[in-house]
Amino acid sequence: MTPMHAPWTAVIPLRAGSKGLPGKNTRMLAGKPLFRHAVDLALAAGAGRVILSSDIPEVLSAALPIGVQAIQRPADLCGDAVPMAPVLVHALQAASCRGTVVLLQATSPLRQVADVLAALDVFATGRHELVMSVTEADRGVLKWGRVDGDRFLPLSDPAYCFSNRQSLPPVVRPNGAVYVMQAQWFLDRGSFVSERIGLVPMSAERSQDIDTLADFERCEAVLTPKE
Repeated sequence: MTPMHAPWTAVIPLRAGSKGLPGKNTRMLAGKPLFRHAVDLALAAGAGRVILSSDIPEVLSAALPIGVQAIQRPADLCGDAVPMAPVLVHALQAASCRGTVVLLQATSPLRQVADVLAALDVFATGRHELVMSVTEADRGVLKWGRVDGDRFLPLSDPAYCFSNRQSLPPVVRPNGAVYVMQAQWFLDRGSFVSERIGLVPMSAERSQDIDTLADFERCEAVLTPKE
């Protein structure tokens, strides 16, 4: 049985343009368009509303399940260089979103209902302004630094630069699959940046993000039933 959470809204951004894999958001993946995997997962996880922010005609005109609404994304928010923050601000305003919001990117089709519910559980503690999914990364990045003229500026603790990789603490990276926040908090801030970010770990296997045809084929192999 799905745990009880305060009512929440899922926002799924779907842009037509994609240099790595044109048309990927509506490309058929394991029997249905890629974006429908995110929609169906949101509904299965208990979303009260699902908002699709898109400039794709076939998404905007599609027959969608009850509770799912597609809104037209303005052309100036559809370019390759447009960050996610203003796209989310527009979606929240256009759909008059209130309360808890879960951002689900369609390019993470291996994400599971349990990942969304785990993020909602962490957010429900009230300790964080934002909760996001992460996956384990190479801890060797703690040895890295920035260039400042002829100076090396460590990215973290300078002692890590000279430590054995095995002795370094674990490192994670955002995987883009799940973000949870309050709508008004995000509208007021217009940014994901916070000093109070909670995390939910996801395996590297479920963290696959689709950017290329090879990525798409790997996800399809996982989602296609074996005979």
